[in-house]
Amino acid sequence: MTAHPTDADLWAGFDSLAAEEVTGPVWDEPVPLTARRDLPTFPVDTLPLWLADMVSAVAEETQTPADLAGCLALAVIATAAGGRATVCVRGRWREPVNLYTAVALDPGNRKSAVFALMTEPLMAVEKALVELSGPARAEAETTARLAKAAADKAAAKAANAEAGMRDQLTAEAVALAQAAEEIKVPCKPQLVADDVTPENLATLLTEQEGRISVLSPEGGIFDIIAGRYSGAPNMEIFLKGHAGDMVRVNRQGREAQHIEHPAVTMGLAVQPEVLESIGQIKGADGRGLLARFLYAQPESLVGRRNLTPDLIPDDVAEAYTCHLGGLAMAMNGWTDPAVLTLSPEADAVMLAYQKVTESRIGKGGSLAAIVKWASKRDGAVARIAGLLHLATHTDNGWTRPIEASTLADAARLGDYFTAHAQHVFDAMGADPAQEAAHQVLAHIRDVRLTGFTKRDLFRQLSRGDFPAMADLDPALALLEEHGWLRQQPPPPRTGRGGRPPSPKYDAHPRLTRGDV
Repeated sequence: MTAHPTDADLWAGFDSLAAEEVTGPVWDEPVPLTARRDLPTFPVDTLPLWLADMVSAVAEETQTPADLAGCLALAVIATAAGGRATVCVRGRWREPVNLYTAVALDPGNRKSAVFALMTEPLMAVEKALVELSGPARAEAETTARLAKAAADKAAAKAANAEAGMRDQLTAEAVALAQAAEEIKVPCKPQLVADDVTPENLATLLTEQEGRISVLSPEGGIFDIIAGRYSGAPNMEIFLKGHAGDMVRVNRQGREAQHIEHPAVTMGLAVQPEVLESIGQIKGADGRGLLARFLYAQPESLVGRRNLTPDLIPDDVAEAYTCHLGGLAMAMNGWTDPAVLTLSPEADAVMLAYQKVTESRIGKGGSLAAIVKWASKRDGAVARIAGLLHLATHTDNGWTRPIEASTLADAARLGDYFTAHAQHVFDAMGADPAQEAAHQVLAHIRDVRLTGFTKRDLFRQLSRGDFPAMADLDPALALLEEHGWLRQQPPPPRTGRGGRPPSPKYDAHPRLTRGDV
């Protein structure tokens, strides 16, 4: 039997039609876009007080996220201690204390100012080391020159000697030549490099007893790795320089280079687009280069900065210079790396952290999508713990074990970098339309647009994000597909020719209410 509508049904239908006439067609519930991650801020309190004070003061004076100065602080400490200490985690598992950090921030975020403030003491230490080594270098150069002259003179004498004396004089000339060859003239000390090719990096490592740091407020080093000069990716030295694996370089016409335990530190600030593009470097993911970086992508303060910030207090800057300079000078004298051990309590914290990592990197785990990076996070935490320990005890950290509280602070930093790594790797593999759709959706919500033309929307948005009007098409299509926008039917053509009118869109009522 056919059911007939009741009076209530009919009245409900009339009400719905009346509502449509007043408010327009009924909207369905929109489908959310892929959720953006809520990223944690840099945990400044994990750093030793003198370092935390400097990071906070630099962030305040420059009006930049503390993440920038915080990540650079770790790289700066790694520059001072890298290649001079290792952390013995358990058994034969040892981690060197050099790090690769990369902070992503848009232009205009005063990255260069932060770098200058955080690295100034290192430059002063480098200058002091050059001056201190001057007499020794001058003596070695003079000794080498005299030894070479004596060897050349002995060789000439042997060449002109009578047959009876030639063998003896030849032996003396050979001995003098060998002695001259064994005299090594030390190079000028250098702690920091910037725009350096893989070949030059290997040379610097050879000259600087196996360690060097690349600190830069730009991401040009990624272009070099990708093959700016060679035409092909060249990342071998960067892979081994992070892990501490032996490097042997043999080039035709040049002396062979051998670095037993290379230690490269990198502290970089790059534009977000650079982080997304490095995922396209051939072999960068497969060979593990991307997994070696600790990433951060903080929220920019541009547009809401305090124009009259507090300046860095003199006592904070002096303490920073004193502690960092003292650590760099103290660690510079080490030839064999200092071995840092964990206290039993710290070892328990480390083991607990390892168990969490292991439980999350398997199939279906929360870190399975970044398993290559996550497989190295325990080692990164051990490295950070070693750096925090040395920064806490700048004068004798190598004489005492790493404490549980230090390991716990390193674990908190590990969690911070994990959240940011997940975000960065999401961006590397994301559909570009998703990010564009997020930007358009946020603009419509913030301005409370109920309707708009495509041309008007284009005029309101940043030309840096949408250089041409056609760049809006993927975002608008995605928002329509998810039910956030609805394109109005185009008006009938008049036959007069000319440019067609710009497409018009209605926005979901939830956007105008601001409850998205």
